[in-house]
Amino acid sequence: MRILLIEDDELVAKALAKALAGQHYAIDLATDGQAGWELLVACKYDLILLDVMLPKLDGITLCRRLRSQGDRTPIILVTAKDNSTSKVHGLDAGADDYITKPVDLAELSARIRALLRRGDFAAPPVLEWGDLRLDPSICKVSYSNQPIDLTPKEYGLLELFLRNRHRVFSCGVILDRLWSYDEETPSEDTVRSHIKGLRMKLRAAGVLDDPVETVYGIGYRLKSAEQTKAKNTSKVRKKAARLSPEQEQQTLTGVARVWERVKEKFIRRVATIEQAIALLQQRSLDEQLRHQAEQEAHKLAGSLGMYGFALGSRLARQIENLLQAGVSIAPEQARQLSELVAALHRELQRSTVQTPELQSIDESPWLLIVEPDRSLSEGLVMEATSRGMRGEIATDLVAIEERLKARSRPDAVLLDFSADTAQAGVKLLTELNAFTPPVPALILTDRDSLLDRVTVARLGGRGFLHKFLPPARVLDAVTQMLQRCRTATARILAVDDDPQVLQALHALLEPWGIKLSTVNNPMQFWDTLEAVAPDLLILDVEMPQISGIELCQVARNDPRWSGLPILFLTAHADAETMQRIFAAGADDYVNKPIVGPELIGRILNRLERSRLLQNLAQTDALTKVANRRQSTQELSQLLRLAQLHDRPLCFAILDLDRLKQINDRYGHAVGDEILSRLGELLRRTFQSEDVVGRWGGAEFVVGMYGMTASDGVRRLVEVLVNLRQQQFTVPDREQLTVTFSAGVVQYPQDGSDLQALYQAAGIVLQQAKIAGGDRVLSC
Repeated sequence: MRILLIEDDELVAKALAKALAGQHYAIDLATDGQAGWELLVACKYDLILLDVMLPKLDGITLCRRLRSQGDRTPIILVTAKDNSTSKVHGLDAGADDYITKPVDLAELSARIRALLRRGDFAAPPVLEWGDLRLDPSICKVSYSNQPIDLTPKEYGLLELFLRNRHRVFSCGVILDRLWSYDEETPSEDTVRSHIKGLRMKLRAAGVLDDPVETVYGIGYRLKSAEQTKAKNTSKVRKKAARLSPEQEQQTLTGVARVWERVKEKFIRRVATIEQAIALLQQRSLDEQLRHQAEQEAHKLAGSLGMYGFALGSRLARQIENLLQAGVSIAPEQARQLSELVAALHRELQRSTVQTPELQSIDESPWLLIVEPDRSLSEGLVMEATSRGMRGEIATDLVAIEERLKARSRPDAVLLDFSADTAQAGVKLLTELNAFTPPVPALILTDRDSLLDRVTVARLGGRGFLHKFLPPARVLDAVTQMLQRCRTATARILAVDDDPQVLQALHALLEPWGIKLSTVNNPMQFWDTLEAVAPDLLILDVEMPQISGIELCQVARNDPRWSGLPILFLTAHADAETMQRIFAAGADDYVNKPIVGPELIGRILNRLERSRLLQNLAQTDALTKVANRRQSTQELSQLLRLAQLHDRPLCFAILDLDRLKQINDRYGHAVGDEILSRLGELLRRTFQSEDVVGRWGGAEFVVGMYGMTASDGVRRLVEVLVNLRQQQFTVPDREQLTVTFSAGVVQYPQDGSDLQALYQAAGIVLQQAKIAGGDRVLSC
């Protein structure tokens, strides 16, 4: 932590700086108020020790100036004046605390720790991360009650992360927070070196899970202790990730079947390790067999967790670490290896999973509406029913939570988030986000504050809607949300030299509707990649001949795959490996042993993000219909189908009447609202098998496979009638009615390709305009 000491008495300043530096604080010293102010402008501090009587700019004035600019850095005033009036002046100026000279160093240290805790939102006196403890009062760090010897900078790094549990710190910010002004300014590599040293000392002390997480391209932060525990214990894992009953049954059944097929292979791997240990005890183990046993232990550590053997993975990892020492292992370590292998044998003899009974499932989407306003919720249910959804109103939040705990999972939730229900809504959102994948939820609210939006986003909410929107608009948003969450057509390519890992991936991913292709020879990667054209790529880091990192670089160097989401499976969580993975272009990674729900959650999140970006690239932002490029591709596909199956295809151009005059008279905001409303009507009228696109300005195109021109005219007339009924309020409360003109043609009578159909429809559209607009014409 970095402290600014502003004190003009050289002897006092040196004594205080030395004492605080001994407690691992980084100290900057200023000998007058003006110099102190300049440091405050240039640097960020965790606390200020401020003398009252200072040359150039006194402490009270400096304090007032700082507070007037909104700076909330904790300030302790230091003065020789021990009277109530001086204390009142200092506290009224914005100081947080007051201490008199001569300064009692123990009292000052306690006051500093108290203020730093207050800044950390009431952090406890002792900072903890699992069994890792940092006690600022004595500047000591321990793990499982065993002390850990850290350098001052390593201590400062750990304290910084523990005090700011949710913040990411870049190397530059860490330099500002932990290095004082008069120290030689190090490079960012120095920060990375200190973090590496901290990690090594924590690992040597027995901290198996690295508490410092690397956020690629940004910096470092404290890893969630709860998330770390979830990787290692199935009990916590079940709380953190819930599957629907049918998905859970399919997953567990699939994993159990695969295990029965591969169990003997795992036992043979253990036998190889056992043979190596026996020869080791006889002092006749050669390097080749030791290396083979180490590799078998490495593969067991990476794959056993996928079959429900979390303990087996940990035992295999310990065996691997001991075998890395070479053939000259001490007798005590050899005995430890024998005990670990015996424990691994016992672990593999137990059953992995039990499959639950399959329940009957209503396949229509279940929309849960948590809304106290009965009339509003009933209108939403009617609209949901008309769209083939199973709408259900819920007002008893306790009953809802019980159903969720029983894994009764809705497909989507509409959740009221008004003033009276916000607290209960936060709790329910937490429950919904605990499923894997999370249950998508939209918020209905009569308020719209940034704080509410941030709270909802943190809890996994998908968006805000005003609760008095028409039910049709609300259900449009629900439909779009459900479409984004679908994974049935996802294609994934996994490359791993361990066949057991690939088989387990099949069992884990198939219940989610994901089509998985696998490659166990990296030399076959490129041909398979081009043949499969996956939506996501999974790579193992360590493979023979070509590593996963090299395959990632190859994919990123080709424009076709430069945007493909890539996820790594790795048994190495060290900073160097992570840096190499992300430098190669990876999007995410999962540590081995692989936890099924964690892997699935990361895959689904990455697929959804990829689809969202793809959707943004293909959709017109204002009207939410396909843009010109995307709709052209889709129309070309419909034409090929029509040619192949000798079916008609209806093509239409429609153009809003007098949009330029509306923009000129009322402003573009009104014109944009009209375009948006027309896009909504078109999306609601035409089905997913039809093509609707905006080709620029007020011009839209529609393609209807299997429809004649007369069919198209009837459907477009329906849209026109609905548009006439829409009322748009313009300045001076005037009501504006809007219409469009449309020209409709048919393949193959009016054109054999898209360009010919467009020209023919354009001629008919022009005839409709000449006739006064507000009409749909065909050839």
